[in-house]
Amino acid sequence: MNTPAMPQVWPTVIDMLADAAKHAPKHPAVVCGDKHLNYAEYRRCVIALAAELQGANIGTGNRVALLMGNSADIAVATFAVQAAGAQVVPLNPTYTAAELLPILLDADIALLIHDTGLEASLTTGIDTMAVGIGGRDLTAPRLQQQPDLTRPDPQSLSTLQYTGGTTGVAKGVDLSHATVAVNIAQREALLPTAATERVLAITPLFHVYAVAMGLYLAANCRGTLYIVPKFNAASVLRDIEQQRITFLSASPTIFQALLRDDGFAAADLSSLRVCSSGAAALSEEVLRQWEDATGCAICEGYGQTEAGPVLTYNPLNGPRLPGTVGIAVPQTEIGIVDVETGKIVLPQGEGGEIRARGPQLMSRYRNRPEETAQALRDGWLYTGDIGRINDKGYLVICDRKKDMVVTAGYNVFPREIEEVLFAMPGVADAAVIGVPDPYRGEMLCAFVVCGSGDLNEDQVKAHLSDRLTKYKWPRDIRFIAELPKTAVGKTDKIKLRKMASTDPSVTA
Repeated sequence: MNTPAMPQVWPTVIDMLADAAKHAPKHPAVVCGDKHLNYAEYRRCVIALAAELQGANIGTGNRVALLMGNSADIAVATFAVQAAGAQVVPLNPTYTAAELLPILLDADIALLIHDTGLEASLTTGIDTMAVGIGGRDLTAPRLQQQPDLTRPDPQSLSTLQYTGGTTGVAKGVDLSHATVAVNIAQREALLPTAATERVLAITPLFHVYAVAMGLYLAANCRGTLYIVPKFNAASVLRDIEQQRITFLSASPTIFQALLRDDGFAAADLSSLRVCSSGAAALSEEVLRQWEDATGCAICEGYGQTEAGPVLTYNPLNGPRLPGTVGIAVPQTEIGIVDVETGKIVLPQGEGGEIRARGPQLMSRYRNRPEETAQALRDGWLYTGDIGRINDKGYLVICDRKKDMVVTAGYNVFPREIEEVLFAMPGVADAAVIGVPDPYRGEMLCAFVVCGSGDLNEDQVKAHLSDRLTKYKWPRDIRFIAELPKTAVGKTDKIKLRKMASTDPSVTA
């Protein structure tokens, strides 16, 4: 099909928010529990924090990290940091100190804004601001005099989003204001929003998917963003019914959880106009069950942090092909090349590495010139994913080039978990793989070789829990006499996957 024309492209998301406040000042903008902001109030809160940051000499060239869960505060903080001219660095609030410190040092953070209660993880020497219960309320601005929103330079840096890519090492993706803004319009072309949309934000607002498909999407259409602090299937079904949600952005795991909830059949979901699925592959069976039960389409897309993040979508107003992630958004080329060199363009229908070219691509990985040069070649982003383009021009994702595991929408890198296992007394060797899981997409499975003495599953889990956030914990821990190795001495993960699939009870 022909790609729709591009809608309006804002210079920055700050211009987008300012326009919403100008033309819909009294319209509800953000709702989270008992916090309610209309667009005029939203703008005022953003201006107040931005002015405070600039007063502390935090602006262009600086980075401000956000270690926050879903709340009205994180919505205000995200826009405010960018309005101040600084670069926003969203981080997972469940990370341990060991996970956070390398990222904070790499990013050279000027200020860390965090939820109260996280102080124990933040002995970093970086200036901090606590928000939430017992801390600052960013939805109650202190300024009496309200200046105008500062408009940052579109070519300056907007976001530093950390991703593990395929190597397992956290890499900071530099995105400019222009790339973030153009990607909103690109997505809008294939997945258009309606005026005053009612958007439910369930997935974490520190994640690039939730920001693009919730925070920015709502402000772009002058809609209302209903923020869910913590996912619970029963309460989300009530929210959809009571708030008359029209746009639901979720991950495959969330759709499955809603379908399985006891209250699903009785829930009134008739207000839903469109659903979006991202962050992981959606099974055709879940899509069919959802659409049969609700009558509401799920549009699945594809992207990655390095692409701002959206590259393709199944169009809302065009053919949607289950099992595919749609067509390229406007001004974007998708190509399939050979895995070995990345230089041979493969014919339609043949599988290879997916590469992309367009105005939404990152400028670089922060402090990683070699990895930047590997990912960005001749104007193309090499995604590390394997796919093919079918006879209708739709992209099909086939596999991953590396060993990255996607569990419940989160990218998890086995090497990180293996390093933690290697550091445990009594562990002689270890390997972690992903295995198919009907609920999470993939589940982490750890194979552990004991050295001197015996270990049990509880001991291993206790060791992991002190060092890794919960979604990185292997749900299946197996003890084995030795790991299979290749001829050059590397752990043979192909054999481990076969062992995991054929003999779930394998132990030493």
